[in-house]
Amino acid sequence: MEKAIRIIAVVVTYNRLSLLQRNLACLRQNRPVSEIIVVNNGSTDGTAEWLATQAGEHLHVITQANVGGSGGFYRGMEEACRLEADWIWCMDDDVFPRADCLEQLLPYTSRPEIGILAPRRLMEEQVFTNDFLAYDFRHPFSSMYKKKLKNRQVDTPVEIAGTAFEGPFIRRSVVDRIGLPNKELFIFCDDTDYCIRTLRAGYKILYVPNALMDKQRFFSDDNWTERNRKKKWKRFYQVRNSTYLNHHYGETWCVRNLRGFVCVAGYLLTALATLPFSNAYRLNDLPRFWQAYRDGLREKLGKMTE
Repeated sequence: MEKAIRIIAVVVTYNRLSLLQRNLACLRQNRPVSEIIVVNNGSTDGTAEWLATQAGEHLHVITQANVGGSGGFYRGMEEACRLEADWIWCMDDDVFPRADCLEQLLPYTSRPEIGILAPRRLMEEQVFTNDFLAYDFRHPFSSMYKKKLKNRQVDTPVEIAGTAFEGPFIRRSVVDRIGLPNKELFIFCDDTDYCIRTLRAGYKILYVPNALMDKQRFFSDDNWTERNRKKKWKRFYQVRNSTYLNHHYGETWCVRNLRGFVCVAGYLLTALATLPFSNAYRLNDLPRFWQAYRDGLREKLGKMTE
């Protein structure tokens, strides 16, 4: 008899107990997972206390200091490997797999060249995707991400170049070959970095549009000031880590050294232009953006000063 695939879900959470509860309820799939690992990144909203009442034979809880999404997935995937996972299903606490999501992914696990399977994410029934088909590490004034799936009609599985840590289904041999996510990135670009490493190891990433997950909406599209004020601390990581990726993987001097400058210049100009009209950015944010850019060029990573 063929050995059953051992599937371990890794969920990283931070101060979003109600979303975590919904996420774990959604992991009761038609085809159940073997184990669930919840990595609690130092939540202070009662998450630890609630998880203490839930932990059992098939739910493992890891509580640690807040080391960001990358540190959470690093620790969770490390534990999944220790528990002898064949496939690792990674996700944040704000995505909710539909009951047949895992069933839709499983048929493609028999293809040994597939290293990561990516489900389709929906936000309020509309396709939500940052997935893309290719990278550009040669032209400094174009995006690193080429041929994004957004606004494309995709009805059948398609090979892609990158996806987010919002449901990737990762073959264990990928982890054995390339290692764990770069925990020093803290947040942003850790998923892109992992996809690049997966492709360079010779594996493929397959987007499966029939495998559906719902994603939580946090901000209305028309509330620019509120959205940017609350997300501002993440923007510094976005500047630093995208600069790091381009410096680390860039195929030309211009990409390695100038593309990050284009990114930070955009944020600096936005901050300067909006300072008189909103509280999204402040004057002391300008040197912080510049420092983030310089740290990315130096490949100096880790948690940034709040």
